[in-house]
Amino acid sequence: MTTTFPDVTISTERLVLRPFEEEDVTALAEMMNDENITAWTSAPYPYTQADARAWATRDSHAERAEGRGIVFAVTEFLTQRLVGTVHLRNTNWRTRATEVGYVTAPWARGEGYASESVLAVAQWLFREQGFERLELRTAADNTASQQVAQKIGCISEGVLRNAWTVRTQTDDGGWTDTRTDLIVWSLLPEDLDEGDGFDGYDGYESHDTHGGPGAHPGRTVPGQRSDATGHPVGADRK
Repeated sequence: MTTTFPDVTISTERLVLRPFEEEDVTALAEMMNDENITAWTSAPYPYTQADARAWATRDSHAERAEGRGIVFAVTEFLTQRLVGTVHLRNTNWRTRATEVGYVTAPWARGEGYASESVLAVAQWLFREQGFERLELRTAADNTASQQVAQKIGCISEGVLRNAWTVRTQTDDGGWTDTRTDLIVWSLLPEDLDEGDGFDGYDGYESHDTHGGPGAHPGRTVPGQRSDATGHPVGADRK
């Protein structure tokens, strides 16, 4: 049974979702120091260049190599600028279920990039990897993240009471931890089948999975599909 995701790049109409590279370090550090990301995530604060380099060159790649999930750097197709991240994590290979997290750079908000990138990953996950469940957890007051979940067709399943810690800013400019509830959302393959946005991504590109972060891309076949092991099963324009 496959216990790691293939090393891939996913394309949409406006975005390219690819593995992180060392060239992303500066943009990643700048993005992760945004106060909204500090408030709603457990990322270190301040988020240093060393933190960004460790994530871009080592830790994000270990997520895939060790079978925990996969991390995508989300970039604009035209400018190659870093838009955000999409992270599949806590993957259960027996039940074919995983959890998604996402952040968006301050300059890119309001453009629909978060929903476009998360939807593309969900489509790839269900159609190419044979997964059966994608789960999201959003802090009770994080309405922006909840809007992304609703936009891509997620169903709210309930509340985990007092299950998460968020940060709130103090009068002196510092941060303090505050307990909060988590709203649990899910997305299943049939939820996408019933929606209007199922054809949101254009295809994917396989990488040399033995070459690590610096591997050269493999042959690109736009719209090519694969089975759960990453092997092509035909062509389908998405």
